[in-house]
Amino acid sequence: MSSSSSSSQWNESPTSTSEEQTLAKSLSIWPLDTYNVNLLNEVRHKQYTNPNPPLPIYDLVVIGAGAGGLVSSRQAARRGAKSCMISAELAGGDCLNAGCVPSKALLRCAKLVREAKKIVVQDNEYGISVTNSGKTSDMNVSIDFPKIMERMRKLRAHIAPVDGHARGDSLGTQTFQGRGVFTSPSTIEVVEHGQQLGAESNPILHFRKAVIATGGRPFVPDNISGLKEAPYTTNLSLFNLQQLPKRMVVLGAGVVALEMAQAFASFGSEVTVLQRSRLLSRGDEEAAEAIKQTLEKEGVKFLSGVSVNEVTTIKEATNNDDLPLMSVSLSCAEHTEPISLDCECLLLALGRTANVDSLGLESAGVDFHPSKGILVNDFSQSVSNPDVYAVGDCVSDVFRLTHMSGEMAKVVVQNALFKGQWRLSSLVVPAVMYTDPEYATIGRIHVDENDNVVSPIENNEEVDVYKAELQHNDRAILDSSDKTSFVKILCKKGTGTIVGCTIVSSRAGEMINEVSLAMKHDISLEGVGRNIHSYPTLGEAVMGCGIQFINSRWETMN
Repeated sequence: MSSSSSSSQWNESPTSTSEEQTLAKSLSIWPLDTYNVNLLNEVRHKQYTNPNPPLPIYDLVVIGAGAGGLVSSRQAARRGAKSCMISAELAGGDCLNAGCVPSKALLRCAKLVREAKKIVVQDNEYGISVTNSGKTSDMNVSIDFPKIMERMRKLRAHIAPVDGHARGDSLGTQTFQGRGVFTSPSTIEVVEHGQQLGAESNPILHFRKAVIATGGRPFVPDNISGLKEAPYTTNLSLFNLQQLPKRMVVLGAGVVALEMAQAFASFGSEVTVLQRSRLLSRGDEEAAEAIKQTLEKEGVKFLSGVSVNEVTTIKEATNNDDLPLMSVSLSCAEHTEPISLDCECLLLALGRTANVDSLGLESAGVDFHPSKGILVNDFSQSVSNPDVYAVGDCVSDVFRLTHMSGEMAKVVVQNALFKGQWRLSSLVVPAVMYTDPEYATIGRIHVDENDNVVSPIENNEEVDVYKAELQHNDRAILDSSDKTSFVKILCKKGTGTIVGCTIVSSRAGEMINEVSLAMKHDISLEGVGRNIHSYPTLGEAVMGCGIQFINSRWETMN
């Protein structure tokens, strides 16, 4: 099933038109260099002819073009369904354009900076010297921030074709550019760019089943004086920076906040993190403290118990490459009097809110919460319209993770089109923060230690805790890394049934997958411990927890 679409190419600056520049900025893609032009030519065609006429009826219509929308529309097409996807802004969603992909490109450069600093010091432990004109000397690591950002744009554009319109077309799903709005429980109008709802030219799509995959957006508080008028930054605009801010203030203490705080501190910014409560408020407290200590050693400052009173804009940016200047007035636990922090970049990282506005959900009979999102049952199906499903960040009370969106999409295709009974409650979902060291979790967390027993936050059922510290791991010793890292596995009291895990370590995101597999397929901690692990690897710490379990039940000779 092919779409009859056409497009014209975006142009690079300085040959791009003012209309192109305005549109690119509204999409939070800037500058219009070769790499961003290549990105936009894949994921948001400048001019686009929607399939005309649309099919009389679709088996599956998907509103949204992020991970959930891409997977559900394309998997449906590959399994023989007549499907289409409606892309309002950028195909690939936040993950490709303003989330997972660009952030990890920056984190790679930041890690390289930290590694380089270890060897420019004369007489360092590694026996590696940096020479200048043949003479060994202490040297500084210099940062070319525009080059770092250019590398990010280059790699993002390289990945983009996988999410692009042409790829979807090759897999048999149609792509519509525009805003999808329900006009009844079984129809969706595509409000084409530049048109109003109800315009005669807007395509009307009839569906048997529909999927809402509209994602989320950064939460911006409305109770801070001057904030909404200030030139603050969110993840949507952060990756457009062309100059390194001298000072960065981060409002929030979650994953995005800590990843970017560490990265920009490594690049040379003076970074202050404002936390209302403790770091990773829903996570393992010991893990949060270990990561905080690491970031503090790298120059990140933390203020706790913060209440932001006002944001004052001192200076607006004068051009596209300039930086603004703001002052943040706040109260905090570390100071008895209110203080002010000046910064060129105020990064808001306070979580996300679901994109459920202006979708016509009332017309479709789809119940939703205005900030949490679409209300669904365990089959990812709307609680009020059985022909509508929802996936990803726009859904209430699910993990807001790219891999969660993709997995939910698979659930929806099976349930909506093939009478499946796949349940969201059956999913075992790991989560990773890509600081250095990384922080990975799955299942329950360790919240209240008392003689190796905890009361998990979900219920009062007791669990046993098995912990392996990486300071005793040979690979960590040889790498001179992970001195405060650990693996902590929780089991149902008196059994080897794994119910949760927390890992703080280099490559924790890789290590957690072994625990995820064990939990999904009911492999006991004893089974993990008896699985042979390569030596020397950091992953042996996971096995170490299993060995603790085995040793606690050893038979011994009298």
